[in-house]
Amino acid sequence: MPAARLHLVRHGEVHNPGRVLYGRLPGFGLSEDGRRMARAAAEHVHSLGRPVTGVVSSPLQRTRESSEPFTEIFGLEPALDERVIEPHNVFEGRRMKHALVNPFNWRHLRTPATPSWGEPYLDIVARMDAAMRDLWHATGSGDAVIVSHQLPIWITHLAIAGEPLRHDPRRRRCALSSVTSFELDGHVWREVAYAEPASTAGAVDVGAV
Repeated sequence: MPAARLHLVRHGEVHNPGRVLYGRLPGFGLSEDGRRMARAAAEHVHSLGRPVTGVVSSPLQRTRESSEPFTEIFGLEPALDERVIEPHNVFEGRRMKHALVNPFNWRHLRTPATPSWGEPYLDIVARMDAAMRDLWHATGSGDAVIVSHQLPIWITHLAIAGEPLRHDPRRRRCALSSVTSFELDGHVWREVAYAEPASTAGAVDVGAV
């Protein structure tokens, strides 16, 4: 039997005092509040009263740390999957408000529908879909969890909803430690729930691609 439901969980707040776009850069782990958020996400999934029998995490530090409460609660060691990682971005390591006023960087904004500053949206959709389907069919009975990042989760939502992939990053519905849930109906994904179990008041959330 395949999985019953698949939850895409975003990582918690990252310790990012420089407020840079951290992307795939190493050394960006969770803040203390981020660990609290990650715990809230795992407790929310547990509160659904549904068995969780498969957990996958992006290999980046912040997602591995955000998967730790799932290990504690469900006793599952997450498998690492590069396909659910943060996309690359030419602005990594910079503060966006400074980078965007530099005319030298405007060339990276020439085709926002692709987008020209990073990994193509269609490529993100393809790798996320492949990872989701593989985990779905490998999980047996119960729910599956993927701990990932804002853009891969949001782009997955847009693709499944049949909406344009081009979007304003400031308008993503994918809060820190949010849980977006899907079911596979035949060969078609359906989004069935979205939750924000963690308080994010005062959180720093400027590092997402």
